Amino acid sequence: MPNNNDVTFSMGSSAYADRVPRRLKFFYAIGASAETIFGVAFNAFNFFFYTNIMGIPGTLAGLAITIALFFDAISDPLIGAWSDRWRSKLGRRHPFMFAAPLPVMICLFFIYSPPALLGDTGLFLWLTVLTVLMRTSITLFHVPHLALGAELSADFTERTRIMSLNTLLGGVGGYGTYVIALTFFFNKTPEFDNGLLNASAYPSLAISAAFLGGAVMLASTILTLKVIPLLPPMHDSIERFNFSSFLLDLKSALTNQNYLMLLIGYLLLSATLGTRDTIGLHMNTYYWELVPSQIRYFALAGLAATLFGYAVTAPLHNRFEKKPVLIVGLIFLLFFATAPVLLRIFGLFPENGSDALMPMLMIFYLLTLIFGVILLISAMSALADIADEHELNTHRRQEGIFYAARSFFAKASSGLGHLLAGIAIDLIDFPVGAEPGTVDPDTIFRLGIIDGPIAVIPGIIAVFFYLKYRLTRARHEEIQAELSKRRSANTVTKG
Repeated sequence: MPNNNDVTFSMGSSAYADRVPRRLKFFYAIGASAETIFGVAFNAFNFFFYTNIMGIPGTLAGLAITIALFFDAISDPLIGAWSDRWRSKLGRRHPFMFAAPLPVMICLFFIYSPPALLGDTGLFLWLTVLTVLMRTSITLFHVPHLALGAELSADFTERTRIMSLNTLLGGVGGYGTYVIALTFFFNKTPEFDNGLLNASAYPSLAISAAFLGGAVMLASTILTLKVIPLLPPMHDSIERFNFSSFLLDLKSALTNQNYLMLLIGYLLLSATLGTRDTIGLHMNTYYWELVPSQIRYFALAGLAATLFGYAVTAPLHNRFEKKPVLIVGLIFLLFFATAPVLLRIFGLFPENGSDALMPMLMIFYLLTLIFGVILLISAMSALADIADEHELNTHRRQEGIFYAARSFFAKASSGLGHLLAGIAIDLIDFPVGAEPGTVDPDTIFRLGIIDGPIAVIPGIIAVFFYLKYRLTRARHEEIQAELSKRRSANTVTKG
């Protein structure tokens, strides 16, 4: 059992009443880096690979990921509810986390190694099936892992610290993968001035990312086994998982007003972020005319933003409610994400190839990501508070169901983004495999309009749903007090 010198154990809804040991938080949070290693290797490059290298229409590439999204809509809450009700010597979450690494590794490799001579339809089916399998396998780890984080502490701000570290190490894994990919896999060669056009680099990246991501995923699962005896036990009255209980859990979660508002807002934001992420390589390569050796520096800005967000979000939550932090983070994210394209349209942004271009792009990218990280951490922390509210109302802990939304929207960002970006790429008739600087200026202009003013529309609508979030610090303290009284009464009754 862990040492109890500087922490308080909880016999209620969480392993610890307040502070969680630093080593345990670190071992938990490294799991997020595994998720982002796979996420970046898949999301950042597959659209460019299938449209610009393999040559399939953007709509088909986008549709493949969107079809997988429908499966995600079932598998994410299903696995969340299943892990909520799972009973074993390894607890509720770890059996699922152990099952994930191998199938994810295999699927990632084959996504970037399609058989030769497949036509557009064959490539579309190949990408669709493997994406469904890979993302379902990722869910086996991602949803239980997030739910485990919510179970570590009952403290309002400590939950933010846990999710801050989780986000920080996720950023290290994701942005680190991006830097390594652009530096070592898509570097300039005698055959390719722009390494992103080198088809042979993609399978090599997939192999490296698969082994690294799988190893980190397994390490996080093994190193958090010691917390299992401290986690809240499954109440005897809770029946084992079945389809009717799954529907009951899902319906119960969706009746929570705070959860529903956060859910809808996050879905809308996912459409904005996904569209911009999907065409990010197109924008950097053709709109801004950057090469991989320049693009990789955005990942360094991302790491800096993640570190800054990690440092400031918990202090912000100590001083302010989570709701205004969420809303301000979203508004500034949308503003700084759109500004470079709008300034370029009005002739107020540095020209391509100028010395001022990269510094200006880096500044706006850094500011966008800082507010994005603060927003993400705040939403993750708020979900844990909602789980407490839900327990008070229903007598059931459903972290798995609630954090299934976080997993789903991470993939919704990819799915919706791929679909919207794919349709847009086809509508503007963007050429396949074109050299930067050779694309028609009108096409480049329309690409910028998609990335800038059009992509942020769903995010703007999300603000109105976040405004309806009502769970405050004072109310959360009342909820914890009422839950504590209920558990004490149950203990006396059993005694």
